[in-house]
Amino acid sequence: MRQITLISTGGTIEKTYDEHAGTLSNRTSIVQEMLRLLRLEDTSINTLELMSKDSLEFTDSDRKRIAGAVELLTGSKEDPTECSGIVILHGTDTLCDTGEYLYQHLKSPTIPIILTGAMRPFEMKRSDALQNLNEAIFATAALDPGIYVVAHGNAHQFPGPIKDRERGTFVQGKDKSSSH
Repeated sequence: MRQITLISTGGTIEKTYDEHAGTLSNRTSIVQEMLRLLRLEDTSINTLELMSKDSLEFTDSDRKRIAGAVELLTGSKEDPTECSGIVILHGTDTLCDTGEYLYQHLKSPTIPIILTGAMRPFEMKRSDALQNLNEAIFATAALDPGIYVVAHGNAHQFPGPIKDRERGTFVQGKDKSSSH
């Protein structure tokens, strides 16, 4: 049985509509609702709701908190944990900033660490949220240890991925030309 940990940080993927205010916001994690819609054979997913914020409000302190959680979950080469992959749900606006931060601060990851999000909230029609979550979970079994952004049928390894706002997806920046 594969052991995956899903870290929830908020972002568009988890925004819900507030009928009283008429706004979309990060009020509470909806990860369990999304996971119930997936068929995950031989996969156990532990969830950790680390924060519930729009990624535009993230600070280096928030990124440090994410990195600390990842370090605890991965252990070390000498003392590994049972976790075989980590998926981080994150807002797409600053997802690449967090990916670069993790790349700089987590030396030699022992498992795949996957960041993903959505351009449209899970609750909206034509949302890419469930597809991206499913791809990210699959990627934990398919990719080598490292830090990646997975969305829209592609995986890009850090350093280098950027959000292409025109296309509404992630692409590999000029630092690296390959994607997985």
